[in-house]
Amino acid sequence: MATDDVQIPQHVGLSEAPRDIEAIKAQEKESTLPYWDASVAFKLGYNIRTRLLTFERPAVVNISTISTPGHVLFHSVCPMQPPFVKYINVDIDFAKHTQVTHSGTALDNDFWVARKRAAVIRFNASTWRLQNQFEGNEEAFKAKMGLGETAKDYAIHGGGVPVFIKNCDGPVAVVVVSGLKQWDDHQVVIEELGKMRKDMESGKGGTLV
Repeated sequence: MATDDVQIPQHVGLSEAPRDIEAIKAQEKESTLPYWDASVAFKLGYNIRTRLLTFERPAVVNISTISTPGHVLFHSVCPMQPPFVKYINVDIDFAKHTQVTHSGTALDNDFWVARKRAAVIRFNASTWRLQNQFEGNEEAFKAKMGLGETAKDYAIHGGGVPVFIKNCDGPVAVVVVSGLKQWDDHQVVIEELGKMRKDMESGKGGTLV
C-alpha cells in the first residue's frame, strides 16, 4: 500500500461506554453483522486503525477467528510515525498478530490481546461486560468461574469484543484493541462495528474510511 493511501480523518471522540450490563449486551447485539469473511475483517480492521490514528495513545488491534489457535484475519505494521504505512496484508500467521497504530506499543500489548481474546471466546461476551459484571474484581471472576491457575490466561479489561453474524448463535471472530483506556478500547470497536453493520445493510459492503 502506498503511503498516500491512508488519510487520517478529523478526530471524532468516542461516546462513553455504558456500565450497565443490559446496555452492554444491547451494544453487542446491535453490532451483529449480516455476514463475515476476510474482506469484511480487513475493512473493519482498517477502519478501526484509521480511527485510532487520531488518538494520542498508541494501540494494538487484532482480529482473529475464534478457533484455537486463532487464524488472524487482519494484520498491519506501521512505521514510527503515522500516517505512513509500510504494508498491510490479510490472513497471516497467528504469531504475527498485531496491528500497531503509532510507535510506543510494547510486547505487553500482545499479552493483553491474547488474554482478552481468550475471555471473549470462553464466555461469548465482551471483556467490558465481564469487567462490569464482576466490578473489576478479578479474584471474584476467578472464583465464580472456577478458573484456578488458568485465571492468568484471561483478562476482564475492556477491549475484547465478539463478532456475531445473523442466524448464528455464537461469535465467529474476536476483535481486540489494547492501548487506550479500557472503556475506550471497548467503545472504539463497538462504534466501528456499528458503522460496518449499517454500511453492509445499506449495500455498501463495508466501506474504508
